[in-house]
Amino acid sequence: MRALRDRVGAAAPVFGVLLLLLVAIAVVNPSFLEPASLLAYLKRAAPLAILAVGQYFVIVSGEFDLSVGSLVTVQVVVAARLIDGDESATLPVIVLLVGLGLLVGLANGLITTRLHVPSFVTTLGMLLVLSGAVFLWTGGAPRGSLSQAFRVPGRQGIDIPGFGQVPWSALILIAVAAGAAVLMRSAWGHTLVATGDNDRAAVLAGVPVARVRTTAFVLSALAATVAAILLGGFAGVSAQVGEGLEFSAITAVVLGGVVLGGGRGSVLAALAGALVLEALFTLLNLLGVSGALESTVQGVIIIAAVAYAARRAGRRRRPPVPEPTPQPA
Repeated sequence: MRALRDRVGAAAPVFGVLLLLLVAIAVVNPSFLEPASLLAYLKRAAPLAILAVGQYFVIVSGEFDLSVGSLVTVQVVVAARLIDGDESATLPVIVLLVGLGLLVGLANGLITTRLHVPSFVTTLGMLLVLSGAVFLWTGGAPRGSLSQAFRVPGRQGIDIPGFGQVPWSALILIAVAAGAAVLMRSAWGHTLVATGDNDRAAVLAGVPVARVRTTAFVLSALAATVAAILLGGFAGVSAQVGEGLEFSAITAVVLGGVVLGGGRGSVLAALAGALVLEALFTLLNLLGVSGALESTVQGVIIIAAVAYAARRAGRRRRPPVPEPTPQPA
């Protein structure tokens, strides 16, 4: 019970900020509170929120994944080229995308854990490999087109009488959030947090640290695959569709209170961080602030989070100051 209160208390600030931002948006634009507008907001936020869930698994284990944005781009471009408007090719291509996500996540995990390459370097290298492959294959201009069936999850939804159309992306987001919450309450979730908190202690306790971290990278890549399918239907085919999403996902996770370096944080709070980021950008857009400021906001949040994590780590390492010994008179 105490652990549950601690988790709720740690996640409360990000949900409070989300509520304040939604109220501020409603003040600027009263129609935002209508069901259609709220569902449209969830539809826009769903790909980033799902990416944030995947990034949470990696960060809470003490690592980073910088390759998810380029993986999203590769999967959208590959899907358009292979499907090219052929409805019958939709399902085989989706299976292929899942396989590609598994392969990229497995490569990131094995290189990081077995070859002891820092995850920052591993996933940065994967980012460059994937970006270069896309440019080499497309020449900077993607070809082909997505089928209508591929676009359904990101573009359409279920009609509910009296409420409007509930987007598939919002329903998929709810399913991903529920699955992630259940996973983090399982034995694997506890070993993931223990690995990020102190991997040496986790090894001594019998935790298969390398396997746990590799699984986190695979889950992150699978989350990127789901986000790519949603973005392909929502935003269409572009060589820049995933550009910068890796930093947006990291920003969302740290906004949710997850400590960079691992071992602390809630997956639902990380997801709420993505909703906060999307709400913040929506508010800035309504206020007429340039979209170019989005990168600046994300940069400030990441720097502040890293500074906080470094300060916190310094406090944990600092030995206690000994009490002064009384001198004889």
